[in-house]
Amino acid sequence: MAKKASTKSAGSEAKAPPIRFTATLKKPKVPDGDKPDPTSWSFLVLSQAASAKLPSRGMVSVRGLLNHASFEATLQPDGGGGHWLKVERKLREAAGVTFGDTVSVELAPVAPGEEPEPVLPPDLRRALSSAPGPAGAEARAAWKDITPAARRDWIQWITSPKRAETRVLRIEKACDMLAGGKRRPCCFDRSGMYDKSLSCPVADDDAGAARPSRS
Repeated sequence: MAKKASTKSAGSEAKAPPIRFTATLKKPKVPDGDKPDPTSWSFLVLSQAASAKLPSRGMVSVRGLLNHASFEATLQPDGGGGHWLKVERKLREAAGVTFGDTVSVELAPVAPGEEPEPVLPPDLRRALSSAPGPAGAEARAAWKDITPAARRDWIQWITSPKRAETRVLRIEKACDMLAGGKRRPCCFDRSGMYDKSLSCPVADDDAGAARPSRS
């Protein structure tokens, strides 16, 4: 008897299984002189095993669950080959957790065509909108034409330097390169592993210190 032909289409291959791990929800340390904000954002660091399953050592946009509360976010590189996740107050409350809690996380990278639109920094927005002449028009047209992932790369390249002067120069260069047909910045360290430009937030060790042990 002849074998029945497979009806599975080429584009219907099973997706990779979600990445699951547990982590401690941490409160970022408040710089000296700043007033602590008890309702501020929090963060968690992915386990080494979880980060290793991601497709990039740089930023990765994901969808997932935090204690059964759904979220969409972009994981940030920690400069050491790993990643961390910023947890806003709204997600923290939806998940029913607070600083110092151990949370369960399930996430998966979004498909290439589902990359979320990154937040455009005000200084880059002003530079693009005010760039003069035909070159300015070409830069704005290029920015509109490139993908959200490419726009995210430009924004990371511009915002990663620690010196304000470097950021200003990179905004000027970005406008020039976009006008010249460059669709993505090249030759920069998206992971922060080599130029040491990126790192995970510093945790406030006192946050949750008075909470009872759950062991």
